[in-house]
Amino acid sequence: MAASGGYNYRYGSQRGALRVDRPLSVNSNPKSSVKSKSLPASGPRRNSTGSTGGGGATGAAASKNDNTGVLGRVRVALRLRPRNAEEMVADADFADCVELQPELKRLKLRKNNWDTDTYEFDEVLTEFASQKRVYEVVAKPVLESVLEGYNGTVMAYGQTGTGKTYTLGQLGEEDTAARGIMVRAMEDILADVSLESDSLSVSYLQLYMETIQDLLDPANDNISIVEDPKTGDVSVPGASLVEIRDQQSFVELLRLGEAHRFATNTKLNTESSRSHAILMVNVKKSVKGKDSALSSQNGNNSHMVKSLKAPVVRKSKLVVVDLAGSERIDKSGSEGHTLEEAKSINLSLSALGKCINALAENSSHVPVRDSKLTRLLRDSFGGTARTSLVVTIGPSPRHRGETASTIMFGQRAMKVENMLKLKEEFDYKSLARRLDIQLDKIIAEHERQQKVFEDEMERISIEAQNRISEVERNYTDVLEEERLKYQKDYMESIKKLEEQLVMTQRKHGSEKITNGHEDDGFNVASSKESCRLHVEEIDDLTKLLQKETMLRKAVEEEVHNLKSQLTQWKRSEAAGKSEILKLRKMLEDEEHQKEKLEGEIARLHSQLLQRSFEADETSQQLDRSGAEKIGALESLMTQVRKPQLKDSGNEEKASIAKLFEQVGLQKILSLLEAEDNDVRIHAVKVVANLAAEEANQEKIVEAGGLTSLLMLLKNSEDETIHRVAAGAIANLAMNEINQELIMTQGGISLLSMTAANGEDPQTLRMVAGAIANLCGNDKLQNKIRGEGGIKALLGMVSCGHPDVLAQVARGIANFAKCESRASTQGTKTGKSLLIEDGALAWIVQNANNEAAPIKRHIELALCHLAQHEVNAKDMITSGALWELVRISQDCSREDIRTLAYRTLTSSPTFQAELRRLRIDN
Repeated sequence: MAASGGYNYRYGSQRGALRVDRPLSVNSNPKSSVKSKSLPASGPRRNSTGSTGGGGATGAAASKNDNTGVLGRVRVALRLRPRNAEEMVADADFADCVELQPELKRLKLRKNNWDTDTYEFDEVLTEFASQKRVYEVVAKPVLESVLEGYNGTVMAYGQTGTGKTYTLGQLGEEDTAARGIMVRAMEDILADVSLESDSLSVSYLQLYMETIQDLLDPANDNISIVEDPKTGDVSVPGASLVEIRDQQSFVELLRLGEAHRFATNTKLNTESSRSHAILMVNVKKSVKGKDSALSSQNGNNSHMVKSLKAPVVRKSKLVVVDLAGSERIDKSGSEGHTLEEAKSINLSLSALGKCINALAENSSHVPVRDSKLTRLLRDSFGGTARTSLVVTIGPSPRHRGETASTIMFGQRAMKVENMLKLKEEFDYKSLARRLDIQLDKIIAEHERQQKVFEDEMERISIEAQNRISEVERNYTDVLEEERLKYQKDYMESIKKLEEQLVMTQRKHGSEKITNGHEDDGFNVASSKESCRLHVEEIDDLTKLLQKETMLRKAVEEEVHNLKSQLTQWKRSEAAGKSEILKLRKMLEDEEHQKEKLEGEIARLHSQLLQRSFEADETSQQLDRSGAEKIGALESLMTQVRKPQLKDSGNEEKASIAKLFEQVGLQKILSLLEAEDNDVRIHAVKVVANLAAEEANQEKIVEAGGLTSLLMLLKNSEDETIHRVAAGAIANLAMNEINQELIMTQGGISLLSMTAANGEDPQTLRMVAGAIANLCGNDKLQNKIRGEGGIKALLGMVSCGHPDVLAQVARGIANFAKCESRASTQGTKTGKSLLIEDGALAWIVQNANNEAAPIKRHIELALCHLAQHEVNAKDMITSGALWELVRISQDCSREDIRTLAYRTLTSSPTFQAELRRLRIDN
């Protein structure tokens, strides 16, 4: 991350988704529909005094038969910043250059004392408009569309110092009424979404010098833009994506991002943003079936399909863009690296203006690829997002040209129409999770029922076995008892019959002869009677046996019934297993569908990588096709010695650029080691001029130019070589990577040695500028102090030249600001290294210097030193407290005056000393 000499950091994809685009109903939500006057298609009209003008077409108007989207014009609101302290003094005798008529939504721009131009906007906000009013007018309609499933953009545009960051990014921690659009929008989003079923994530980026950097992860400083070849959607997959659960965590993320954003001190703004900040809020909301366009397409599905239908989600994105302020170099006073930053800002804003002009004029070609800013905002202008733009202006007549340019930008933006589209898709991932849960529940329930069934079957089986055993045992016992009983009766009957027979034979033995015939008849009758009795007994036994047989059959039938129930339960178990197999088959089908979708995504990624590879090969072939022209060494020396080459100016730059193309960097650097001193002087001048262009710095360092320049400081005794080499090193020291290389190769020691031996004020100015640039790097504080960098700065103040003192003051201010930030972040404890090296006395002595640059840097250094409580006692002892009180009351810069007052009131030590001295601050 680059750290320039005059500034430092400001303090401060769904897988396998089926998409559908549904147009926003114009009358479905009156709050979120675009409300604007019908403006003529011919563009902005400017009339003489009293006339009105406007541009654009009616928002949210579309044909009834158009199913692809709804037209929505870009809404533009204008906000006027009140006069600041500097303008109240400088412009006290002049009227404001604009006159607002908020009730008519118009403003008048003064051309002179008798003529004005009148313009109309969707809203005109005076300097008294509250932050809440600005949010409701500018951002609330866009936010409501985002919550309904549409993409939305809120953007601020205007001259530097007119309140863009205040309008969008103000945190409002001390005064809640001052909260900006970002904080208020997140409050409304959190109030609308359900964090149980919906998701909310945030990315925070900055576009700095055409490089996309992650404000939430500073190490991720070169993020690429990816475009979907089918839909044209733009994304930045390399950016950090943080889930938001509450408002406090979001505010902490904004504070972290602001701390990493680039800002610097210019004549127009002490905290001028040097990058475009882009906040992306991704909202994913689940949709009820009756409210979904996708659900209405499947109204006749079966019950099974409905129960397995994927839920519908709406994915939308809110983009809040805080553009860096446009500025004129002659007014902002930018120089060095800050000048290069201003050029980059103006180029990106110019590219944005060209795109808006092309869209407003319905041009067949829109130059979207001219800048990364326009690529990122592709969906916001002429795309599918609802866009709201707030243009900020100041009242000062000195900046009438910038104010007029801002107004015309807004007028052209009002003519741009977007095609709003609803983003709905099936959430197959959620469906798969739900099916997995249902399957787990079914399997668990089946296992439970199967265990209960098995336990019941085991109980019934045991009970049946016990009953059968008992019946068989009882039957056997009864049968045995009956057999024994009947056997006993039978034997007794036989015995009785035998006894009767014997007795009968004995009784009638004597009468046998006489009554033989009669006795024979009697015996036969007795025998028949005995046989009849035996037959009856046998019949009784047969009946008893039949009864026992029937009882056995009943028991066997009961056993059979139990076996039938067991068979039925087994069939139920088989049916349950069959249902489980069906569910598993359905789950396998879903997995197969997901695999197919994943394969399609992988194929698309492969095609994208192949296209990127082919584009890289084409670019390399084009680079190799240019023939490099290398002249002979004698020609190089002749050109270097030409007296026509001057020290500065366009002619010199053109000559050096031509020389660079013809000869090559390596041969130019080789002349730095030439024996001829004049050759070395001219060669180092060429290298210094090349180092002034940022595009050449990396090539110079890679070719060993930095090492050669440091060796010149070490080995050469020529004052001119020292001066030019130190200037080249100062230019290279504007890049953070180069700063670390300079420190690694002992650059601070060599610069300190050059400062100690130098007498020429211009040489000392270059050396002090290089050290000042190094002082702006947070990582190098201890090393700079350890190798004598601070003492070298303090040693150069004896020169007394204002330019040298200004660079010394800038270096001390940079060092103090880095220390203040490190103390606030908790990475540094203890007294300031500046105070330990004795810099405080010189700071206090020059706090009221007549030279404005020296005074401004010294005042900032005092404020930053005072922010750390451990420095308070030394500052009171040295008299710095009096200077802080003076700055808080008499400083001409309002921001510095406010910083000094806030520092005094927040320090218990300073407050106690002021009460002791009875000084009212």
